[in-house]
Amino acid sequence: MLAVIIGCEVGFWVFLALGLLARYALRMRRTGATLLLAVPLLDLILLVATVVDIRGGAVATWQHGLAAAYLGFSVMFGHRTIKWADAWFSHRFAGGPRPWKPPAGGMARARYEWGIWLRIAAAYGITCALLLAMIRLIGDPARTEALSQFMLGTAKVPLFALLWPVSYTIWPKKVTPGQ
Repeated sequence: MLAVIIGCEVGFWVFLALGLLARYALRMRRTGATLLLAVPLLDLILLVATVVDIRGGAVATWQHGLAAAYLGFSVMFGHRTIKWADAWFSHRFAGGPRPWKPPAGGMARARYEWGIWLRIAAAYGITCALLLAMIRLIGDPARTEALSQFMLGTAKVPLFALLWPVSYTIWPKKVTPGQ
C-alpha cells in the first residue's frame, strides 16, 4: 500500500512537470492540458487500490490512513497547487504575468491565513470521512484500530495549523507602503 501512495505522489509531480514542460517549453498546449488533467486520475487509482486492499481482507494500517490523508489533501489543495505551479512556470518561462502573492501583513494576511486553515480543516474532514467509510466497510474493530488511531493522531495537524491564523489575527504584521 505504501508503494502505491508513494507512486501516486511521485506521479503527481511527474504529471505536473510533464504537463508544464509540454505546455510551455514544447508549445504543445493540448498535450500539456491533457497531462495536467490526468493528475486527478492518480487520486482515483489510490482510492481504488485502497478499497481493493481493504475489501481483500487486509488489516487496516497507518498506510491506509495515509492514503485517506493524501486524498483529503489532494481534494483541497491539488487544484490550487497545479494553478500555482502553472502561474509560476508561465511567468518564468513564457513571459506570463507575475503570479499573485498573498498579502504581506495586516488583516488581509490574517484573512488569507484563515482561508488556508479552513482548507486544512476541510482536508482533515475529508480524511476522517474516508477513514470512517473504511471502518464501516470493514466492519471489524480489530481490523480498523489503526484507522481510528490515525484519525486521532492527524487531528494535531489542523490544531497546530491554527497557530498561524490566530497569530496573524492577534498580532497582525505591519504593512509598510509599497508592500
